[in-house]
Amino acid sequence: MTTSARRLERRFTKLLVANRGEIACRIMRTAGRMGLSTVAVFSEADRESEHVSMADEAVLIGPAAAAESYLRIDRIIDAARRTGAEAIHPGYGFLSENEAFAIACREAGIIFVGPPVEAIRAMASKSAAKALMEESGVPLVPGYHGADQDGETLRAEAERIGFPVLIKASAGGGGKGMRVAEDPGGFAEAVAAAKREAKAAFGDDHVLVEKFIVRPRHIEVQIFGDTHGNVVSLFERECTLQRRHQKVVEEAPSPSLTEDERARICAAARAAGAAVGYTGAGTVEFVTNEGGFYFIEMNTRLQVEHPVTEAITGLDLVEWQLRVAFGETLPLEQDEIKRLGHAFEVRIYAEDPESGFLPSIGRIERWRQPPAGDGVRIDSGFREGDTITPHYDPMLAKLIVHGQDRLQALDRLEGALSRFQVAGVKTNVAFLKALVAHPDVRAGRMDTGFIERELHGLLGQEEAGIDDRDLAAAAVMVAGAGEPPTSPWSVTDGWMMVGRRRRRLPLDGVEAFLSYGREGLTLETPRGAFPFRAAPRPDGRFDVFLGDDKEVVSAVWSEREIDVSTVRGSRRFVLADPFAGADAAAAGGGHLRAPMPGSVRQILAAPGDRLKRGAPVLIMEAMKMEHTLSAPADGTLVALRCAEGDFVQEGTELVEFEIGGGAP
Repeated sequence: MTTSARRLERRFTKLLVANRGEIACRIMRTAGRMGLSTVAVFSEADRESEHVSMADEAVLIGPAAAAESYLRIDRIIDAARRTGAEAIHPGYGFLSENEAFAIACREAGIIFVGPPVEAIRAMASKSAAKALMEESGVPLVPGYHGADQDGETLRAEAERIGFPVLIKASAGGGGKGMRVAEDPGGFAEAVAAAKREAKAAFGDDHVLVEKFIVRPRHIEVQIFGDTHGNVVSLFERECTLQRRHQKVVEEAPSPSLTEDERARICAAARAAGAAVGYTGAGTVEFVTNEGGFYFIEMNTRLQVEHPVTEAITGLDLVEWQLRVAFGETLPLEQDEIKRLGHAFEVRIYAEDPESGFLPSIGRIERWRQPPAGDGVRIDSGFREGDTITPHYDPMLAKLIVHGQDRLQALDRLEGALSRFQVAGVKTNVAFLKALVAHPDVRAGRMDTGFIERELHGLLGQEEAGIDDRDLAAAAVMVAGAGEPPTSPWSVTDGWMMVGRRRRRLPLDGVEAFLSYGREGLTLETPRGAFPFRAAPRPDGRFDVFLGDDKEVVSAVWSEREIDVSTVRGSRRFVLADPFAGADAAAAGGGHLRAPMPGSVRQILAAPGDRLKRGAPVLIMEAMKMEHTLSAPADGTLVALRCAEGDFVQEGTELVEFEIGGGAP
């Protein structure tokens, strides 16, 4: 089709993006390049967000809670009408696979940039989707996909299938509403947890039960269809490195498939798309092992990891989505789609790996990223000064790299992660660096349980002893470079006319001293005494000289903490409280406090209960995921300070706990 013909077929010129964060920014960049004007919708928490500033127009649709803003179909449709937007792109998450939203768009005469309602309906229920795939000859994992949700029925089906089994939300995705039951003893609890999380995330607690494939790999195929009956595949992505059923690292092509296996799995994906008359971008997901590949679900939207496919094909998948929505045929036929090189994507989250990957809430005090180009791409919707709230998914950015082969791409990924620095909130950057440097990952020896098995070693990389170079960077801040106005060190640099002055470095858990004299500063650590100094750089970083060595350091204050980032990684130091007693660290041991803002979903213990250390006490929901809080030690639950349904802030006392008294 000629360019002029495509222009004649264009059916809209203004696009509303019904999402936030990096995907909203991503869509707007492509839409702007195609000559479309854009409309952003935003919640009260997102007034200053980047996607709002990028848009030509923006409409407030409600308070911070997603249920009152980004999930309000009526408000989004009204925003489109008010601004004259002729089409809506839902991005991913939120309403992207919502049948009611697609219907509302159609009834309002607005183009929904996604598949037809019938395809969403067919794939929305994992149970119905599996039945349709079975009819189409696509291989399935053995399981139960029926409507009967009685507990005894589910248990009987699990025993028929054989343990271990996977329970997952029929209407779900993104790892939510998913539990593994290793044996009959844990089955009822796993079902209850999966149903509870599924209801909270999707408004539907229907679950299915499948055979849990031991040590599988996760392969997904990107497909595209148009309104003229064409369906193509754009190769596969390997998404095997996961934690709690959520993807952590994606790569393309898969290192585990032969060319024959690749051809067969891509053909099965195209058959799945054709079976539902698919249009637009979609992803067909499979698990694989030595016995072959098995269909697990189809996502009727653009995936988070779509840039990996863009990197190896050189295509813009958002542009393809918009052209299909214009009514055009697909830009390329199957044999015209070429693959070049290897690509990886990692998801950078505001989370604390050392605390069970709990989300990290707060203000981004500093944001530095590697320069784009030379095989490096960063998709993000955050900037320095933005605030991470408990209302939305804590993904900060996607880092995508491309190389001529897998090892070159991995090397570029490690290098780019070393130059990614975020201060003010904790991130998983150091964890990702340890993961992609693992010998088994570099060799492609992995399965979906790899991270859980290797987690201790991966986190252990972060627990290595404090490096003197990190202490020097923190000492520079304490000694007067770049400190906040409230710092007690801002009024003096410790200079003395004669002699030397020595004082302890006021950081928790640190045995080090600063010495001041006419010749300059000296840092004393258990490993020796070293002269050091710092010189500010134009970009806000420092050249820190420790002895004869120099290192470029990014360091920033965040309340009573100092975040230090170098090419070696990141470390956070906490200022010691000079008024705290010797037992301050133990204070609060008899209390269980909220580790983040969130809702108390379920209370699992009562006052008077004797509990062992690690016994579940209550379940909180934050950022669309459940988090179980456990007894900190053997002891007795004295009192509850919360009720089910309460929304609590970080640090709120939830449970009074008496430690000791013998094992329960």
